[in-house]
Amino acid sequence: MKNILSVVLAVFSGFVCSATAQEKPNLIVILTDDQGYADVGFNGSKDIRTPNIDRLAQSGARFTNGYVTYAVCGPSRAGLLTGRYQDRFGFGRNPVIDPNDATSGLPLDESMISEVLEPVGYTSGIVGKWHMGTHPKFRPNKRGFDYFYGFLSGGHRYFPEELTVEDIYQAVDNWSWYKTKLLENETKVELDKYLTDKLSDKAIEFVEREKDNPFFLYLAYNAPHTPLQATQEYLDRNKHIKNKERRTYAAMVTSVDDGVGRLLNKLEELDISENTIVFFLSDNGGAGNNASDNGPLRGHKGKYTEGGIRVPFAVSWPGTIPSGVDYDNPVSSMDIMATIAEISKAPVSDKKPLDGVNLIPFLTGNKQGQPHDALYWRNFDKKVFASREGNIKTISSPKSGMQMYNLSNDLAEQHNISQSKMMKYLEQDKKVENWNEGLIAPIFKPLQKSKNKKN
Repeated sequence: MKNILSVVLAVFSGFVCSATAQEKPNLIVILTDDQGYADVGFNGSKDIRTPNIDRLAQSGARFTNGYVTYAVCGPSRAGLLTGRYQDRFGFGRNPVIDPNDATSGLPLDESMISEVLEPVGYTSGIVGKWHMGTHPKFRPNKRGFDYFYGFLSGGHRYFPEELTVEDIYQAVDNWSWYKTKLLENETKVELDKYLTDKLSDKAIEFVEREKDNPFFLYLAYNAPHTPLQATQEYLDRNKHIKNKERRTYAAMVTSVDDGVGRLLNKLEELDISENTIVFFLSDNGGAGNNASDNGPLRGHKGKYTEGGIRVPFAVSWPGTIPSGVDYDNPVSSMDIMATIAEISKAPVSDKKPLDGVNLIPFLTGNKQGQPHDALYWRNFDKKVFASREGNIKTISSPKSGMQMYNLSNDLAEQHNISQSKMMKYLEQDKKVENWNEGLIAPIFKPLQKSKNKKN
């Protein structure tokens, strides 16, 4: 892959032709769930084949230092969808799955990508996992999404015969929401095939319907989140993997990859590829219970070492972003909102400034330097803080104390240099403290203490 210097040359040679880009390009965000950093070909996977996800990355930029804003699903998605650190508005833990709870969801005075794009003429659709609140006031059709197909909760089973709970109100026990029927907008629908394949179908149908209008498609696969379930066809395509759990996990990724390929093919068939920005990323690092692989990164989902927050992350915009770029400066999932808002000239409230930045000038070479002076993380319940400034990463927690690593020569975070570089640690920790002053405590109760009440 090319480095950013060659990108600059491409700009001056006229390769990049931003003038031809649509003023309101379509936006597709493909989000996977608990996928490991090393579980895509473009990050070096040897056993799981992802030719279509790789094709997306090769046609644009691979972010080698791409981060999400939290180490588990719900808060991470809140950061992505708002372009802001989710602790600014109290989404600092996974929401309770209770449709009777009017507090457990993304606050209505925060704007999602769909709501920001609505005034400038975009049609928005979400296909897949919501996880931004189950109370009726928090649901997709009330948050700027014109179309919704999927489920409201944080996880789901994959086979039609296992969806035996009629709706979220009937999910009276924790985790039974994995078995609810699906929704198409607010109408209950029956699933007729393997869930991941169905989500791909619905995403393609949305693109076909909206091909003549600016659109935002949020394709939020729940794969390869547990339970580990795959069809025989996908298992057979991964026979080379002997470990049963790893093979099933790989089969789930294969289904996602097929869906990505079909979606990219549809964009080409409709001749709208050059008018469409496509991001691919995972919502957090690979989990400790789904046979995922975070490669050289230490830790997994739930942790603030790199394995929990650095994810497979790529973007494609043919004709504007040069192909085959490795972009090595740290970027964040929050940048997706900032990118599309600036390009489409969608207004953003001065009272709710974005923490993300528009990535396109950095990728085309029109802007130098790093998109972010620093990135920060907080787990309020566990009192964990983390930051990255340049190549220096700090983590602090009551359990593990002070940690500092130089990621340029210690990617696996094995050599804690906080004591030998105490002045630098304290300097960076002071910035974390200043950032924390702009955050608030979670506004809803923790997921593990919740229990739905039947209507």
